[in-house]
Amino acid sequence: MAETITYTLVKSGIGSTKKIRATLTGLGLTKMQKTTTRKNTPEIRGMLNKVGHLVRVEEN
Repeated sequence: MAETITYTLVKSGIGSTKKIRATLTGLGLTKMQKTTTRKNTPEIRGMLNKVGHLVRVEEN
């Protein structure tokens, strides 16, 4: 498993439920095309799994 994970918001959270929008905010994704790198933990993986239809994920 990679030590860090990089993800980018590629589709807007507008029209999604409050839980999905809160998850995006928790991941640090507040604007379109914003890229964030975090430590690859089970918590982050679960959040990315929940919003997988809105983000692009690259393992480093």
